[in-house]
Amino acid sequence: MCGRYTLTKFGGTIRKAFRVKGEVEAFKPRFNIAPSQAAPVIVSEHRLAWMQWGLVPSWAKDPAIGNRMINARSETVAEKPAFKGPLQRRRCLVLADGFYEWKRDGRARLPFYFRLHGHQPFAFAGLWDEWSSPEGSPLQTFTILTTQANPVVEPVHHRMPVILNAEQGGQWLKAETIAPGALAGLLPPLPAEALEAYPVDPMVNSPKHDRPECVVPKESPDPPPDAQTTLF
Repeated sequence: MCGRYTLTKFGGTIRKAFRVKGEVEAFKPRFNIAPSQAAPVIVSEHRLAWMQWGLVPSWAKDPAIGNRMINARSETVAEKPAFKGPLQRRRCLVLADGFYEWKRDGRARLPFYFRLHGHQPFAFAGLWDEWSSPEGSPLQTFTILTTQANPVVEPVHHRMPVILNAEQGGQWLKAETIAPGALAGLLPPLPAEALEAYPVDPMVNSPKHDRPECVVPKESPDPPPDAQTTLF
């Protein structure tokens, strides 16, 4: 799964790569984005929008359902009532530059940080929807697609988010021209050689902690195989 991620920079590189349209005023670097929080996503025509993490289907009676909809399994997304509609017409790109997963060690949960080599920005494949309250107030929300873990993530967790580069992201957004069944090639795990990982401080376990120290490498006697610890 993907339960926390980062977006520490929102500059020209990411805007150019994903052809982002729309202004971002006073962007604050995020080191521990958590469910129910607002985050930037790219929707059709590469338009930038801020949405709440945790998809609330348009037909939902209670928006609390979003707490259980932070991820969608790519293998079954086309079959689930909450995701079938958005898969056909409301795909999005969730901007990020890293994500966390937790490894169980007895009763402890040890956090690891994963990012691309060179700390390049990327996007998660996402879906979004709009729900209206009884009073008519709109709520736009999103979910992140997941797939089976690659060899870097697998020692920590058996699932990982679907990561797309700029070219793949452009294809993902073409909801009107690409049938959902043709997108399967975009959803496999990221190649292991593209990803690096290292353990971080358990402070990230709490969403109250959202600061640079969250991504600082922490010494660990049991790093995941094939992971590379890199300072920046």
